[in-house]
Amino acid sequence: MAYTIDRYPSEDSLRLGAMTLHPVAESVPRARRWFRKFIDPYNLACSLGDCELMISELVTNAILYGRSEDEWVVRVEWFREKNSLRVEVHNPGFPANVRLRCPDAHEAHGRGLLLIDSIADSWHSGPSRFGGTVVSFLVADAWPS
Repeated sequence: MAYTIDRYPSEDSLRLGAMTLHPVAESVPRARRWFRKFIDPYNLACSLGDCELMISELVTNAILYGRSEDEWVVRVEWFREKNSLRVEVHNPGFPANVRLRCPDAHEAHGRGLLLIDSIADSWHSGPSRFGGTVVSFLVADAWPS
């Protein structure tokens, strides 16, 4: 199987859902599709399209830059924190390698985090609790008060 979905988080958890994806190109549209399917019942007040775009960027980066000598996966989790939505993408890469770039106009890559920086209310990168790297974004006021 190329992915697993956790659609029934415990009721005492802030986590609304999670998915584990293999580091292959097909995982990017799969992440968007499954996120939309499982976040829909929560009636977001923010732009679902923006969230899907940011997830696409982070999953793409995780696939491109995640590194491990062993078989590895990309993990996506989404949480409700009061009225905010936080999405985390975990991979086995190195946290020090996550940075905003200022690519030249002719460069084909390097704009993903700039995009996230412009859409999300905030974003963060650092060591993942699963080992490797986590990059997350926060959308404030994702739900009405």
